[in-house]
Amino acid sequence: MRRFLDWLYLASGAVGAVFIALIAALMIGQSILREFSVRTGAVNDVVAWSCAAASFFAMAHAFKHGDFVRVTLLLEHLGERKRHWVELTCLAIGAVCVAYLAFWACKFTYDSWDFNEMAQGLLPIPIWIPQSSFALGSLLLLVAVVDELVIVVRGGKPTYVVAVEERHAKGDFSSDV
Repeated sequence: MRRFLDWLYLASGAVGAVFIALIAALMIGQSILREFSVRTGAVNDVVAWSCAAASFFAMAHAFKHGDFVRVTLLLEHLGERKRHWVELTCLAIGAVCVAYLAFWACKFTYDSWDFNEMAQGLLPIPIWIPQSSFALGSLLLLVAVVDELVIVVRGGKPTYVVAVEERHAKGDFSSDV
């Protein structure tokens, strides 16, 4: 199960990276085509949807690798036992919040599909297609947060803490800036 989950987080990060590359390609292509007076208005819609997809697909990967913003001022001054309980409490609250987000993201996307809602921009496609990145990304983040919660409940150190400690051991403090 661990290998599958790690692969899932890596794959979600890769999908997010593909959307970032797509954004770059579309924007460069749009800039070139404008020089030849080619209208590219619908590209803006695709770029906007790709920005959302890149963000939501990358969340689980970023969370598991310690790339989310965490305020550790309090945690740094706590002993191991208290730190464990505070981490556990934060992950439990986070799991509830992300579950709430995932539920409504999925419901929102389903409702768009159910009502056959179409995009309002220049590219009239069913809006549930770009919205599905919101729903899937939220579900992936929920899996990642619950995964961390289980690790901490079992007495382990959170994966994101281990990742940051490994970067610091190699002399990489770039994420702390």
